[in-house]
Amino acid sequence: MTRILVVEDNADLAYGLRNNLEIEGYDVVVVEDGTQGLARARDAGPDLIILDLMLPGLDGYRVLRALRDEGRRMPILILTARGEEADKVRGLRLGADDYVTKPFGVLELLARVEALLRRTAPPGDGAGEPEQFGAVEVIPASRTVLRSGRPVALTPKEFDLLLALLRRGGAVVSRMELLTEVWGYSAAVLSRTVDTHVAELRRKLESDPAAPQHILTVRKAGYRLEK
Repeated sequence: MTRILVVEDNADLAYGLRNNLEIEGYDVVVVEDGTQGLARARDAGPDLIILDLMLPGLDGYRVLRALRDEGRRMPILILTARGEEADKVRGLRLGADDYVTKPFGVLELLARVEALLRRTAPPGDGAGEPEQFGAVEVIPASRTVLRSGRPVALTPKEFDLLLALLRRGGAVVSRMELLTEVWGYSAAVLSRTVDTHVAELRRKLESDPAAPQHILTVRKAGYRLEK
């Protein structure tokens, strides 16, 4: 059974999350602070973590950083406050795979959990010849990205997004197509997830993220990658 760790100090919200996730057939563990969350993440080996950022004691950012620094790659979905764009960006930079903004709908959260757990790539899909654009080299087989010969740390979803753009060979791909291909969302789930991840890719891979040369926006259409 798939195990999900919920780290949330709001008892009512945690109760609701547990109930809805258990109805979907998940084995759910709930803890109320960051210290417990980090310990359970290390000991229980969850398949996915739902992590509130604003926690007593050890906050969600430090939990996230500690887990990623230790090389733990389970998907992590962070919960952020409405309107706090900086929280989302900081969480993604520390290695979160996705975020949900409070208050959120149960169906949206369940869709994101399912998408993160789903194996989106068929067996062997990660293999392929290395590709290059500008100073960036992408090696699909090892899921490695180099910029001017130096490794760039991308989250799993950032790498999948980059690969999806590369495979289009310069053609435009819409935000909804990227949501479906990379995150597995249905058309009913609207999100700025793609935009946020594209911004992070530009920050890490472009010489001037404010004036990108390779990862380009096509107005009212989506994105394309220019080699």
